[in-house]
Amino acid sequence: MSESMLKEALDTLKQTGVRITPQRHAILEYLINSMTHPTADDIYKALEGKFPNMSVATVYNNLRVFREVGLVKELTYGDASSRFDFVTSDHYHIICEECGKIVDFHYPGLDEVEDLAEHVTGFKVSHHRMEVYGTCPECQKKENPH
Repeated sequence: MSESMLKEALDTLKQTGVRITPQRHAILEYLINSMTHPTADDIYKALEGKFPNMSVATVYNNLRVFREVGLVKELTYGDASSRFDFVTSDHYHIICEECGKIVDFHYPGLDEVEDLAEHVTGFKVSHHRMEVYGTCPECQKKENPH
């Protein structure tokens, strides 16, 4: 699954004239395989062993490039550091208020919300975002160890 996603992502970069450096390849691969919505710092720490001369700035710059060509979404949830999500089909996020973990879930029924919003307001809708908040199973166990 992730191999074909990586190949498609690399093809997209080639088509938009973005050079594929080993760092870009590694960052993309990490994002596709990581379902944890990492921060730029997480990505940097995961790859610094492989690329000792890569800086956090390099990671940020590459994430910006990926965002501009539509491969990556930047998720900002009010805390200081953005998290990055490889763009797959539309999905939503549920966020743990204790540990900050973000988990994807799919709910196709919400596509109708955009149509309804356009119909009711006359707006031309470009996109929507929804977040659900709660406490993840691991944090619930910590609170109620019994």
